[in-house]
Amino acid sequence: MNEAPSHVTDLAEQWAEARAERDHATADALRGEIEAEGWLVHDTAGGFELTPRPPFEVWPTVGSVPETGGGANGRAASAGPETTNPSETTDPSETTDPSTATDRSGAATDRLEATDRSTATDRSEATDRSEETGRSKVADRDTSADPGRVAEAADPGSRPERLGDQEAGRVAETQAAPAQKPEGSELVGRSDEPVGHPERMVSSQLLWDASLSVSRLDESITPPAGAAEAEVAPPTVTVGLVVDGWPDDLRECVRALVARTEAKILALDLGDVDGAGTVLNELVKEFPRRVEAWHVAETPHWRGGTAGWGESRTKLLKLDTADVHVVMETSTILDGDAITPLVEELKDDVTGAGWRGVNPREDGHEWVDAEPGEVRGLLGTLFAVKRDAALAAGGFPADARYYRNADLEFSLALPGTLVALGKDLPVHQERHRGYHDVDPAYRDRESRRTYDRVLGLLRGQ
Repeated sequence: MNEAPSHVTDLAEQWAEARAERDHATADALRGEIEAEGWLVHDTAGGFELTPRPPFEVWPTVGSVPETGGGANGRAASAGPETTNPSETTDPSETTDPSTATDRSGAATDRLEATDRSTATDRSEATDRSEETGRSKVADRDTSADPGRVAEAADPGSRPERLGDQEAGRVAETQAAPAQKPEGSELVGRSDEPVGHPERMVSSQLLWDASLSVSRLDESITPPAGAAEAEVAPPTVTVGLVVDGWPDDLRECVRALVARTEAKILALDLGDVDGAGTVLNELVKEFPRRVEAWHVAETPHWRGGTAGWGESRTKLLKLDTADVHVVMETSTILDGDAITPLVEELKDDVTGAGWRGVNPREDGHEWVDAEPGEVRGLLGTLFAVKRDAALAAGGFPADARYYRNADLEFSLALPGTLVALGKDLPVHQERHRGYHDVDPAYRDRESRRTYDRVLGLLRGQ
């Protein structure tokens, strides 16, 4: 990473001071000056970090991303702060930290007290490690993308959004043809000539003669041969991805989605960590019809920044316009079309369908892996939800700064029935970096905060 010039560092120090004093107007102006110099400034636990400004538009915070007007697919970065107004959004640093509340004591109230507990008492050990989830591996799995499908998705002209030649010809023919009066229309109204026009009188007599006339209502209406019944359009589907680093995982995840599904991909990049945002921008250019991206300067809370998991997930939900919103992690890789089976489950009162499901034990302090069928909780590795139902539930938990247990909190707040399909779904998970590569102390603290709210929801139900 290039080192920022001294005058840019001075601006960043002033920016950090303005942020600390809650002087948002000054902070916004300083951020604009820093961006004009070709740099981006990020909050970190130690103060700030400067990174070169990438060749795409970057919004200062998750909250500042507009929820109308389409995505930012690789658009050029603005030269100043006029494209954003972070002062109108809530400063994540002002959020009260519920972790300061009194912790519940004893093993009976905290299933997360130790990280080396057995799989029966720690959901992470049962669900975060691929070797312990019982998922079936596809023999001789081909993880490479289907070249034909990828080429089709990458070529914007492969599926032109226009009428076919035959339909276009029919439209032109119709527009060129003179207007024709309906059969019998000349009999409507009275003629100004009481006599004459014998042909009109004969037509009238034939129509009104009771011995010759036939009611049109008595005639059977036979559709043209080969006419098909109108088909109900399938629901539209979007896969939402939070991009928080690990660019190789992102690339493999997106390529599998493009090759094996028809779903749209909507991604939110948090801080271009390890160049993941840059890779996302490359994928947007490679698959412009399939991938839409938004970039923010905030880095993830679980990586020392200020962007929370729940806030980021809700932003993706609100940016989406599809009927079905799919929550997926970049460590989850499709071996086949695992999206369609989930979408097909969303009928009647079923509002959510996922790959893995869990159920709480009677005391509510432990969750265990569930068999396929109805479940109480869906794990965030992969699940589909009716978007309207998710919005009606208020989106994802706003207080969840880290993913773990936030999927359970969301599941319990979601109306309707939840189902899990289990290990036969054609999908697998690579190393779950969001769990294994996060500071254990942070992971346990944030997991406990979220699970306290889960316990409250269980008691309420």
